Amino acid sequence: MKIKDIFNNRSQILEGIKNKLFKKEHVEAIAKERWEQHCVRCDSLDRDGKKCTVPKTEPCCGECGCSLGLKIRSLSSSCPLDKWNAVLTDEEEEKLNKNIKDGKDGSK
Repeated sequence: MKIKDIFNNRSQILEGIKNKLFKKEHVEAIAKERWEQHCVRCDSLDRDGKKCTVPKTEPCCGECGCSLGLKIRSLSSSCPLDKWNAVLTDEEEEKLNKNIKDGKDGSK
C-alpha cells in the first residue's frame, strides 16, 4: 500500500480506528478470529514494521502495508490474500461510510 492508497481506503481505515477505540463485542469476535485463524499464522505477517505503510503501526500485513490492529477490525475490509472476507453487504458498507462522513457511529 502506498500513501495515496491511504486516501483511497480512508473509510475502511476510519472504520478500523472507530472500532478499535469504541469496542463492540461482535467486532472484537471477528477481529479475534481473523487474527488467530489467519494473520498470526500468515507468512506475510510483518511483526517488525518493515513493510508498514505508516511507521510504528506494527504488526502489519506485508502484502498491503495495513496495520493489522485496524484492518482486522474493519468489517468492510478483506485480506489481500483472500484468507478472510469483508462481512458487510454493499448496502451496509455504504451506510457505514455515510455515517462515518456524517460523524455518526451507525449503531442506533
